[in-house]
Amino acid sequence: MGKGRIEAFSDGVIAVIITIMVLDMKVPHGADLGAIQPVLPVFLTYLLSFVFISIYWNNHHHMLYTAQRIDGLTMWANLHLLFWLSLVPFVTGWMGENHFAALPTALYGVVLLMAAVAYTLLQAAIVLANGKDSTLATAVGSDLKGKVSLVCYVAGIAAAFFSRWTADVLYVAVAIMWLIPDRRIEKVVAR
Repeated sequence: MGKGRIEAFSDGVIAVIITIMVLDMKVPHGADLGAIQPVLPVFLTYLLSFVFISIYWNNHHHMLYTAQRIDGLTMWANLHLLFWLSLVPFVTGWMGENHFAALPTALYGVVLLMAAVAYTLLQAAIVLANGKDSTLATAVGSDLKGKVSLVCYVAGIAAAFFSRWTADVLYVAVAIMWLIPDRRIEKVVAR
């Protein structure tokens, strides 16, 4: 199967996710800087989630660029990823409205963890469909960056119950680690 439909569908779902997140933000009542303070946690969670969704969109694009073949398993793995990403607006809003309270912060981490697991499964499905010597398989290798991300998410989920700021720092650290598009793929494609 061609990959055009999976790319277009994914782009559309990700656009809707971002739209839902921004529509959840309420305009402050008042024209001074003090009016922003009550909505600041909501804005910060939106900013973090926007960065995460953008990272997924960017790396998803790079990953699919390498695929020569898409099969049914790949399509289901992609839907699995989109499911977890579609929960980001909910946990973003909950965490922001509750000013980074323990349970919402932990659940935010669970959704990020499951999205990372789903991305890893999608990556494996594409490698399976395209072969062990495919561009993607060569580019990601042992995927240390992906494994470190998973460990940070698990640590962040646990930390949310003891130090919500530690949890948030771990989530931000993963975002920073992935902020630049996956250069491993770009290097292999350039060859």
